[in-house]
Amino acid sequence: MKNITIKHYKLEYYTLWNEFVSKAKNATFLFHRDFIEYHQDRFEDFSLLVFEKDKLVSILPANRIEEAVFSHQGLTYGGFIFDDKIVLSETIEVVKKTLSFLNENGIVTLNLKLIPSIYHKLPSNEIDCILFLLEAKLYRRDSIAIVDLEHKLPISRIRKRGIEKGIKNNLLVKEVDTFDEFWNEILIPNLQSKYNANPVHSLEEITYLKSTFPGLIKQYNVYQKTKIVAGITVFEKDNVVHPQYVSGNEEINNELGSLDFLYNHLMSKVYPNKKYFDFGPSSENQGKNLNESLHYFKESFGARTINQDFYEVKTANFSLLENVLI
Repeated sequence: MKNITIKHYKLEYYTLWNEFVSKAKNATFLFHRDFIEYHQDRFEDFSLLVFEKDKLVSILPANRIEEAVFSHQGLTYGGFIFDDKIVLSETIEVVKKTLSFLNENGIVTLNLKLIPSIYHKLPSNEIDCILFLLEAKLYRRDSIAIVDLEHKLPISRIRKRGIEKGIKNNLLVKEVDTFDEFWNEILIPNLQSKYNANPVHSLEEITYLKSTFPGLIKQYNVYQKTKIVAGITVFEKDNVVHPQYVSGNEEINNELGSLDFLYNHLMSKVYPNKKYFDFGPSSENQGKNLNESLHYFKESFGARTINQDFYEVKTANFSLLENVLI
């Protein structure tokens, strides 16, 4: 792979980029340009396309802050996205040329927020090997709780009691078309009360994303009679289900067992044929602390831990890849 060229993303590459994402071996719909650009006003886009001759072989969704480039900070994960034909030696060349390009353009560091392996459609850990060769700095590691839905572990007695409460209180889970009820009656009040914060996505933004990616973003609410008592916003990504937001009525959640009932309903009734249920990270303080009670809550549903790593690479280190292949 010798004839490599690097190009900045431009609107003329919109279709080519999105077609590549749809076929790549380690991509999800988060890398579609419509998802990246819904909050484009918050970031200076620095996304790159890597070509061998006229063929697109890799993309890097990214943004720039001064002399640093980040795998896009508006996304949960990112890094180099590869097609399914590429082999390890070729990925080394792609990364080397990309770092060289960044270095030539005044970028000092590339910061990568790696894609957890459960999101790979095919084995795609080449970047881990390459980062080792580049002497990259691991500066953060988040602990993520995952339920393997094909090999489910027993849930704990305390979760079973919560589920039984939900059944006793005649709770009902419904998939709904809008987010208004959950956002306005549950999510925003809870975030304001606990953290004096708002959801990362405004109601308008999450509504736009659902309309743009129909069938991939869903809302499930829990009702007692006609009153909403909890809800969850779900992102579906091939074999993985990820709750993006989940919250319950703080005053009556424990009494009703609404969140236990909701999680069990999703895993056993809605998504039993998916591979993984991704509860998300329990790490805080840039990975230096673990919210023990939160992580245990997830583990009590049978979840176990994988990691998401964050690396900083000096672009000048591209030369370390020069003599790797023997």
